[in-house]
Amino acid sequence: MLKIKTIPCNPLGTNCYIASDETNECMIVDCGCMNQMEQDAISSYITAENLKPTLYVLTHGHFDHIMGSQWVFDTYNLQPVICDRDVEVYKDINNDIKKFGFTQEFKMPIIGRCVNDNDEVSFGSHTFKVFNTPGHSKGSVVYYCPEESIAFSGDTLFRGSIGRTDLGGGSMFQIIQSLRMLMQWPDDTRILPGHGPETTIGLEGSTNPYLDR
Repeated sequence: MLKIKTIPCNPLGTNCYIASDETNECMIVDCGCMNQMEQDAISSYITAENLKPTLYVLTHGHFDHIMGSQWVFDTYNLQPVICDRDVEVYKDINNDIKKFGFTQEFKMPIIGRCVNDNDEVSFGSHTFKVFNTPGHSKGSVVYYCPEESIAFSGDTLFRGSIGRTDLGGGSMFQIIQSLRMLMQWPDDTRILPGHGPETTIGLEGSTNPYLDR
């Protein structure tokens, strides 16, 4: 059974997730840590739980989700997994971040693997399927584990809202199509978004103003 720890990072409140199972291996999702305090919160949890990070995945390439990637590489020797459609966004982090008024610059590690629709990523005894969900960015993906009915949705789906589509590579048409695909999943599927509290497919299907069934 999966155990999930959520650690909000940076001024935008990006959720960094640490997913672990009975093997004590773990997967880090969207490390947007920006300072030593956030890094310590992540590493302290991993150490306290006696976990071994073996996989680092990104839901998309926007700066607030990837700022801690070099730290993950330096600390755990893990290169990020990202959709090939967001590789250029990932590499352009320092130009991307300036648009939001930040002056800090980041060194980024070489990408370890590019994924696309229907690929799989695994750690411990768990496998997550990759679903392309363009709309917030061209390379947005959701990592879904049907056996556990849980998905990391990045900025595609939030509780009561959806990701913005006015950034480079965004498309309202595409994100609505992506969301209609997610709505085919069971109502009890847990959605762990890139920002804010978790939700379920059932709750969003019945209350989210952007969704329909």
